[in-house]
Amino acid sequence: MADETNQETEVAAVEAGAPEGDAREGRGRGRGRGGDRGGDRGGRGRGDRDNRRGRGGDEEGGEELIEKLVHINRVSKTVKGGKRFGFAALVVVGDGKGRVGFGHGKAREVPEAITKATASAKKKMIRVPLKEGRTLHHDGKGHFGAGKVNVRSAPAGTGIIAGGPMRAVFESLGVADVVTKSVGTSNPYNMIRATFDALTDQTSPKSVAQRRGKKVADLLGRGGASAVEAEAAAEAIVE
Repeated sequence: MADETNQETEVAAVEAGAPEGDAREGRGRGRGRGGDRGGDRGGRGRGDRDNRRGRGGDEEGGEELIEKLVHINRVSKTVKGGKRFGFAALVVVGDGKGRVGFGHGKAREVPEAITKATASAKKKMIRVPLKEGRTLHHDGKGHFGAGKVNVRSAPAGTGIIAGGPMRAVFESLGVADVVTKSVGTSNPYNMIRATFDALTDQTSPKSVAQRRGKKVADLLGRGGASAVEAEAAAEAIVE
């Protein structure tokens, strides 16, 4: 029972935003004689995590990445000596400039699970074209398992109309204005995967024009806009 209470305290501390090392040190102090040992372990874990973050920044060209912890799941296995706890973490990573990825990791400790999930997310980052660097170019739909999501571009000032895991994705991506709706499930894993399914279908006028061998102004002028307006809109497109 004592181990179960300590694990719950650690999860609550991490979800509340407390440093991981502090959560582990507090658990170590609660054990009495093992307090010093727990504190040392917590210090090493915090230092190793900082070092990993530094190496990750070098690999990404020195840019700062936005890391968001979306969900932590705790499982237990009853064995002869008591209960063994394991943790699964779901993390979203982005640069705030059009690149985002997600990953999950499992471990016996919360900090290690988060570290594994972050490393996995950095390896699977995708690039999403953004309109004016703030919203999506067009509406889209994503589907995974029982999860279905709808994403829509929005005018300036709308903000991020999304909840839970989807908000973490768009904040890490760098989207400032978007309207979303999730239908069918509240499972964070399915919601994240469905959101990425919708984002991978996003295209920009520039990429469509290159694929079709046309100019961007030609595509924009087909909606009834004049040639001058189409040229101005084509020049205003960043990506």
